[in-house]
Amino acid sequence: MYTPPGLVNDMLDLVQGECERIDSRFLEPACGNGNFLVEVFRRKLRTADKHNARNRSRWERDAILATSSIYGIDLLPDNVAECRTRLLGVLTAAHEARFKEPLPEAAARAAAFILARNVVQGDALTFRTAGDRPIVFSEWSPVNGTMLKRRDFSYGHLLEHAHQAVGLFGDDGNSVYIPEPVGEYPPCHYSKVPDAEAADERP
Repeated sequence: MYTPPGLVNDMLDLVQGECERIDSRFLEPACGNGNFLVEVFRRKLRTADKHNARNRSRWERDAILATSSIYGIDLLPDNVAECRTRLLGVLTAAHEARFKEPLPEAAARAAAFILARNVVQGDALTFRTAGDRPIVFSEWSPVNGTMLKRRDFSYGHLLEHAHQAVGLFGDDGNSVYIPEPVGEYPPCHYSKVPDAEAADERP
């Protein structure tokens, strides 16, 4: 059963500040066809509109960062495909509404690649994909304005240590958990993220 739009908005209003932050990450472990993720994404893109109303290059950069902050898991392949398509549609429609032109092909390709990695078919309870492999999510971190640094992490491994603080030391001075990536890629321009994987021999 899908959550109706009114209820989605009521719930997201409770965390409105986080929804409006470009870089705040959202994971929906049973995302369906994306009702929650689509609305979060719309709110993030309204922030991009507000900050970059007349600067298309900065808007595009912030829109890709917003794309990279959205994560979802669902058991059904049709839901996963529809969720990715809806999110990409929100992005292209927002660009056309703001700048009266289609989203540039390189940016659309980068967004589609990021969504393919961020919205996955699998079981959030077993941490496994439909192919019975560990679910792996990519972290996309901005570097020097237009660059993105990708690091891949095992979803299950992260959740196993979710109760531990992330950093060098806890409040009591003892060392705490620092997640280890299962894959890491050099920084590249946000529009080149699909090519970075193709050029790298690591899975």
